[in-house]
Amino acid sequence: MRDLVPPHEASRALSPPDLASLRVGGVGIDYVTRFESGVAGPDVVINALCHGNEICGAIAVERLIRLGLKPRRGRLTLVLANVAACLRFDPQRPLASRYVEQDFNRLWSEAVLDGCGTSVELRRARELRPIYRQADVLLDLHSMTNPCEALALCGDTGRARALALALGFPRWVVSDPGHAAGRRLIEYGAFGIPDHETPAGAGAPVALLVECGQHGQPAAADVAFAMCLRVLGHFGLIASSTLARLLPPLASGPQRVVDVTDVVTASGDNFVFAADYAGLDVVPRAGTIIGYDQGWPVRTPHDDCILIMPARRVRRGQTAVRLGRIVACA
Repeated sequence: MRDLVPPHEASRALSPPDLASLRVGGVGIDYVTRFESGVAGPDVVINALCHGNEICGAIAVERLIRLGLKPRRGRLTLVLANVAACLRFDPQRPLASRYVEQDFNRLWSEAVLDGCGTSVELRRARELRPIYRQADVLLDLHSMTNPCEALALCGDTGRARALALALGFPRWVVSDPGHAAGRRLIEYGAFGIPDHETPAGAGAPVALLVECGQHGQPAAADVAFAMCLRVLGHFGLIASSTLARLLPPLASGPQRVVDVTDVVTASGDNFVFAADYAGLDVVPRAGTIIGYDQGWPVRTPHDDCILIMPARRVRRGQTAVRLGRIVACA
C-alpha cells in the first residue's frame, strides 16, 4: 500500500482551540454556549468533538463564538462534547484521543443512556442529553483519518437527505443505516424517527453529520465553518449578506447521493484491505475482493460500488467500510 498522510503528520497542521476560554457559556453546562434571539424560530445545535481528535469542528465553534453572531430568529447552541478526550490530545498520537473510555458517538439509545454504565463518555452524554432533546436541527461536525473529500451522512431519513441537498454542500451525500456497535447522535430520539411516522404537517427534528475532511488539515476547519454558516443561513438565523461575507471560498459542484447497500462489520481483529482505499473509491465490478476478514474474502455486492470511509484500524464489531451506489446527481 502507498503511504497515506500519516495521522501524526496530518494533525500537526491544526491544534485544538483554547478550550478553557470556552468552558463557561451561560447555559450551566460546561463547554455549551447559547445565543438567544428572542424571536420565534428553530432551535439549532451545532455539535463538535464527539471525538477528541476531530478538532476542526471545535475550531469552527470557537470562530462562531468569537464572532458573536446573535441569531435573527430562534436560538443557537454550540456544544463541545467530549472535551475530556480532546484535553488528552497529543499531535504525535492523535488517534489515542478519539475517546477516553467509550466512543461517544455509539451511545445514543435510551437503553445505553439509562443503563448502568459509568464511563467518562456516558456521564457527559447524560449531561448533554437535554440539549439534544430540545433541538429542532443538529449539525454534528466530524473529520476522517484518510485524505478524503468531505461528505454528509444523513442516516436513513429522507428529511436529512433533503437538508443536505438544500445546503448544496458538500458534494457527497450519503444515506446509511449506522453502525452495529451502537447508535450515533444523529439517530438519537426524534432525530431518528422515520419520515412516515412524523405528524402530518409538522417538521420533525433533523440531524446531519458532516465529515469535513482529513483530521488536522486546515481545509477541514474551513469546511466545518462553512457548514455552520450554511445551516444558519438556511434556517434564517443569519442574513444572506452575512453568509456571503463570511463563507469561505470552497470548491463546490453537483451533489451526488449515495445509498449504502452494505455495512461491513469486522468479525475479528484481523481485517485487512486488499488495496489502498482512502474513501469514495469506485470499484467497477461486482464480486471484486476489497479485503479479508479473518482471512475470508470480502467482495463488492454490485457494480460501481462506492467505498465509504474505510477504517485504518479495525477491531471486532466495528465498521470496516460501508458499500454503496450512486442513486442521484443534483
